[in-house]
Amino acid sequence: MLGRGMIHAEGERSMPQTRRDPTAQDRVRHGEHVIEHLLRRAGFGASDDEIGDYLELGLGGTVRQLLDYEVVPDDVDGLIGKPGYAAITARGEFLPRTVINDSRQRWLFRMIHSRRPLQEKMTLFWHNHFATAYTKVVTLNGDEGARYMAAKPSEDPNQVRGQIELLRQFALGNFRDLLLAIAKDTAMLVWLDGRTNVKGRPQENFARELMELFTMGVDTFAEADVYAGARVFTGWNLARPSNAYYTFSYVAAQHDTTAKEFTFPIYSNGSKTIPARAADSGMQDGVDLINAVAGHPATGPRLARKLYQFFISEVSDPDPTLISELASIYYRSNFEMKPVLEHLLLSPQFVDGSNRYARYSWPAEFVARAIKEIGWSGFSVNDALGPMANMGQQLFEPPDVAGWDLGTNWFSSGAMLTRMNFASQLATNQKFNLRDLARGAKQSPDALVSLMLDRLTAAPFAREPYQALVDYARAGGTWTGSDAQLLIKAAGLAHLIVGSGDYQLV
Repeated sequence: MLGRGMIHAEGERSMPQTRRDPTAQDRVRHGEHVIEHLLRRAGFGASDDEIGDYLELGLGGTVRQLLDYEVVPDDVDGLIGKPGYAAITARGEFLPRTVINDSRQRWLFRMIHSRRPLQEKMTLFWHNHFATAYTKVVTLNGDEGARYMAAKPSEDPNQVRGQIELLRQFALGNFRDLLLAIAKDTAMLVWLDGRTNVKGRPQENFARELMELFTMGVDTFAEADVYAGARVFTGWNLARPSNAYYTFSYVAAQHDTTAKEFTFPIYSNGSKTIPARAADSGMQDGVDLINAVAGHPATGPRLARKLYQFFISEVSDPDPTLISELASIYYRSNFEMKPVLEHLLLSPQFVDGSNRYARYSWPAEFVARAIKEIGWSGFSVNDALGPMANMGQQLFEPPDVAGWDLGTNWFSSGAMLTRMNFASQLATNQKFNLRDLARGAKQSPDALVSLMLDRLTAAPFAREPYQALVDYARAGGTWTGSDAQLLIKAAGLAHLIVGSGDYQLV
């Protein structure tokens, strides 16, 4: 169902036609395809109204607007519960700071309605990169897990910033600064046991993942580096001032003050040894190691490959030239991510038609895009959380330190069935809105299929599945285009398209 044979690099969403010279209409449609592709990859798809706004900007203007999201007000959370937007379901007061189910609803709402889609997309990317699970964080203090995962400083009495807000803040910021912030993050200190890392009993989990998963990658360091790294971060613990909240605390008395030797350079002069320091100055050990791994020759290319697979293609090998260019920008900009993403999104490889629909959608992407394209009137994002978990992705709950298994690993038979059932659930919920939309194509079944395929941005269907859609629209007696007929057929087509293998590609 999900084979590459169903992906057509440049085809229209209709039956193949005889080759002809491109017209102005063709060029407009091609431009629309490029913008839709950009918004699926750098966001979560787009509604009809949003597509129109972005088309006026063109590719370069849209990329610039996505990147420069700081100039756009981050007011999306204030829309929760207001008419015209997806609904939420609260058990009493809506409290995403303290109730993890509400935290998940708020984030999915943001994916659907944020005017900063690339910020949300990169937040999701970093959530997988720095995979941290609520179920362990909540063991710190049973009623505070959501706080350390998702609280906004503006809503917390002690201005606690949850990890997801940290990732959102640094979404396109400086990667080295993000590493330093994540090393002090309360949820991370629980997740990788940094809070128990003390002199004489170094805890290795954070040091190992800092090198293996967050920066350099496997086969770039030795086991001795893990032990040395653990000693570097001794004393990077948690405290609970006034019993109000847990926060990072450097405990000088628990820091190993002896020198730490590594197998790779730590300093620009080639030195591989972090010198002995007095305990009061010991935090500099961690800063020095973070600077070293951020600037390691393997880190830039590794990040570039992950970004390539996330934004361009995971079904073909990354283009070595582009990887080299992205890594060079990463180092030259002193680890800033925005210029890296700008180069990637404006690269020939990104706009190459063969790279459209060349990545398998994560459940969060699938759900958010389906809601944006089918509609949300009267639909609660809470009703998507259970299906998302059954598809294999529960927000704030990656399965382990390596994050989710990506690509075709999303598509067990049960997970695919859940996607199909969610498509049916959403289409049924939106059937009256879909009927109203379909009135513009009531003249024929073929027109209705074309309209629905324009609305729902699946990969171009091959001949047989396309014909199956037309046959479905024609089935059931004489076509009249009545409201009763459109009510059934528009929702049915939405179910078939969004539940198809072609729609699972972004």
